Amino acid sequence: MGTLTHLFYPWGLFLQAAAIIHFIRRRPDTYWLYVILFLGPIGALVYLFAEVLPDAGLLNQSFKGISRGKRIKALELSILDNPSAGNFEELGELFMENGNLQLARNAFDKAIAARSNTPETFYHRGVCAILLGDATAALPDLEKVVSKDPDHDFYRAGGLLAHTYALTGQKEKSEALFRQVTGPSTLSETYLNFADLLASEGRTAEARQWAQKVLDKEPTMPSYLRRRERPWSRRARKTLKQLPV
Repeated sequence: MGTLTHLFYPWGLFLQAAAIIHFIRRRPDTYWLYVILFLGPIGALVYLFAEVLPDAGLLNQSFKGISRGKRIKALELSILDNPSAGNFEELGELFMENGNLQLARNAFDKAIAARSNTPETFYHRGVCAILLGDATAALPDLEKVVSKDPDHDFYRAGGLLAHTYALTGQKEKSEALFRQVTGPSTLSETYLNFADLLASEGRTAEARQWAQKVLDKEPTMPSYLRRRERPWSRRARKTLKQLPV
């Protein structure tokens, strides 16, 4: 192993550094850190091929981010002459994709004021409100969406409405809707929000069951989906750790 390290020097150090930086940012399985550290450049290469290469699509997302920025500027100019609902809707969606939630929410406000009645606009505004910590404002938007389209966004709208009921103290309505939505839906976000509701009522055994359902999905998931689900898996493990057995 020492000879291989010498042959790779100094590029082996760069490989290991790149692998460790990616590990810290993406938080894959812990055993990869041992592979990188103890197998040296060879371990770093194995990690890069197994974990980094499939994430190459992130570079494409970066380019899309640049393209979104250009489109946002073009829309902002266009709105000066044509403040239509459609332009504000698109602007809100672009801000949302960039993570600018307050700007997105403002754009959806303007789209609705310009007579936009599409469920998607109310849904997006409601999601922004929840993520910004304003469950009270999110409630009427999500109720409007779910009343018209109960399975909107693969039942995520219903799951978020149930979560909003919980956040606003309407726990009976929240549980009833969670049980309705978790029948057809397998979204980890919904499972974990339901677990939070149950835990808040002291029903820890049920809460653990719903958190465990998130982890139970992992073995049958393709690798790309497991990477996408990692934030939810980490939250599920944290929930299980905090709840008494």
